[in-house]
Amino acid sequence: MTKLDRRAMIAATGAAMFLPFPAAAQDGSRSFSWQTVVDQARALARAPYRDTPLYPAAAKVDYDALHAARFRDDRTLWGDLPGDTGIRFFPLSANAAQPVQIAIVNKGRATPLRYDPTMFDAPAGNAVAALGPDAGFAGFRIMNAARDGDWLSFLGASYFRAPGPTKQFGLSARAVAVNTSMPGREEFPRFTHFWLERTGASSVTVYALLDGASITGAYRFINSLGRAGVRQEVTAALFPRRAIEELGLMPMTSMFWYDQSSRAKGTDWRPEIHDSDLLSIASADGTAQARPIVNPSTPHFSAFRETSPKGFGLLQRDRDFDHYQDDGVFYDRRPSLWATPTRPLGAGQVRLYAFPTDSEYTDNVAAFWTPDAPTRAGSRIDIAYRLDWTADRTPAGNGMAILQDVWRGRGDDAGSERLILDFSGLRAGTKPDIWTDIARGTLLKRAGYPLVNKAGIYRVILDLRRAGTAPADIRVQLRSGNRAFSEYVHYPLGA
Repeated sequence: MTKLDRRAMIAATGAAMFLPFPAAAQDGSRSFSWQTVVDQARALARAPYRDTPLYPAAAKVDYDALHAARFRDDRTLWGDLPGDTGIRFFPLSANAAQPVQIAIVNKGRATPLRYDPTMFDAPAGNAVAALGPDAGFAGFRIMNAARDGDWLSFLGASYFRAPGPTKQFGLSARAVAVNTSMPGREEFPRFTHFWLERTGASSVTVYALLDGASITGAYRFINSLGRAGVRQEVTAALFPRRAIEELGLMPMTSMFWYDQSSRAKGTDWRPEIHDSDLLSIASADGTAQARPIVNPSTPHFSAFRETSPKGFGLLQRDRDFDHYQDDGVFYDRRPSLWATPTRPLGAGQVRLYAFPTDSEYTDNVAAFWTPDAPTRAGSRIDIAYRLDWTADRTPAGNGMAILQDVWRGRGDDAGSERLILDFSGLRAGTKPDIWTDIARGTLLKRAGYPLVNKAGIYRVILDLRRAGTAPADIRVQLRSGNRAFSEYVHYPLGA
């Protein structure tokens, strides 16, 4: 997975930057429907791929120029209507230099929008002001009713993101991932066209055309803002141009630098820094898989075989401010993202890929679904799912005890390591057995007990010795006979 410059994204989507309503339409309106986008994607897949050229002047729009340019409030699309649907647009920049085309949909007609430099208030000499009238847009964001923050933004390649109910941005989603865990082979298909339709006081439907060297696609996002956060109902039709070795569907991208179990990897004063700390999977049989995220020493890949899982997501489970001590960007408020398929996925894998990072400005974690069925040129892949940007600690929702904290240290025996797993939500009086399985390692000691002065916390302590330098794959679950009391935890010790 290629590094993503978070600093530029934060500049573009932060509350300090406001973006405007286009000056006028280009050509007249045309008939439009979901099938229009599907037909365009299908036709595009049959033609040779042609990448959108970079707009030359965008190279001069750096972080500081983006931060200094402000969108004029009076140019907000649908800004005269009540509710959470005001839309503001992003200018091109060095990190988003390929323009996208945007149109407005009303009563089955689509009217293109034209970029206008006067949408922005910028200081003299600012590179945004120098883009020119033919620059085009980089993307857009949807504002809340108070116009003091946005609740959804699309910017760069096929990336989009939303805050949780705590109104704090964090991880991102994207439309599709291609060969993400294969260094040097990853591709980034991009949205080239957007159609925007206001569908309610707190609802905007976004249609998007995806184009890339290996695949094209039509996407429909029915986006709504509610008390529990942002929800997106997603429908997609994908058309591969050629065979794809690793197709990632419902992909998510996040950042993990260090937590309390890996403090030695950090050079910052804050105790923990991460946007997500856990991959959660809700299996079809009602069980839940929990894979804590780590910052590996070398690129690391994990795969979890499933058949039509109920959902999966990257979670920020730890929501205790004291664990982060960050009163600027509030890592304790970062959203979790949960994907729920609304049509069966069939057989495949939930995959997690991470590479090393030494800063909070690089997204180094990706999770996605890869179907077992091969991706062939000329085929059509239909997918439908729901995305919830949430603060829920247990979106898998099976009522079992969940993994709350992970700690690591030195074991009692020479050369051994200790792994401590704290589970919360175990019913009082429950006396579980500790089921363990270890690949590439030997279990030396195992113990478990309710934590003193911490109601509902059950601590598991494992001492083990790894076989060689490869990570040991550890699986742990609290059980009684065949009955499971907790999530099924997977941990890559030494990754």
